Amino acid sequence: MTQTIEKLQEEDRVLEIAGLFPRQGEWTEENYFSLPETNRIIELSEGRLVISPSPTDQHQKIVVKLNFYIYIYLLGKNLGEFRCAPMDVWLYKNTVRQPDIVFMSNEHKDRITKNLWNIPDLVMEILSENSIEEDRVCKFKQYQKAGISEYWIIDPFLRTIEVFILENGAYILFGKFGAGDTAHSKLLAGFQVAVISVFE
Repeated sequence: MTQTIEKLQEEDRVLEIAGLFPRQGEWTEENYFSLPETNRIIELSEGRLVISPSPTDQHQKIVVKLNFYIYIYLLGKNLGEFRCAPMDVWLYKNTVRQPDIVFMSNEHKDRITKNLWNIPDLVMEILSENSIEEDRVCKFKQYQKAGISEYWIIDPFLRTIEVFILENGAYILFGKFGAGDTAHSKLLAGFQVAVISVFE
């Protein structure tokens, strides 16, 4: 009996705390940026709070490799800046994402602020078991709507890299690269990655 009462009291406290926050679909940028610091990956998707589990070792290994390749490519070229998650990227009203890797050209450097980036030129997402629909459907539509010129989807399960480019407001497949192929960018002339080197 005592345990049941304690459990009900605990549930009441949880509901009371939950009532302090907006309902899903009603989150604003102001709500999002007022959240306390956390080591969880939290994004704002058209008023909906998205909380993702920590990335796997395989995911992080791929991020490190791609960061290295981009760093080597950009070294001495003065083409722009790149970053990796976690970092807030504002896309449009009430939508703030944290892509795995982002690139901003010098032409759009004014979009870089102290606390976040606004609409980068290129984004990369490495798929995880829990992020496939989010990356392939939700983020695909949002990056397209925001006008991001190039979107890379890196799939560790199929061992492929897909590069999408924006044409007339819609993404089209620039190339799907698998084993034995070299993935390359349209936006960054000369930037290419041997697919096998990303996944081996």
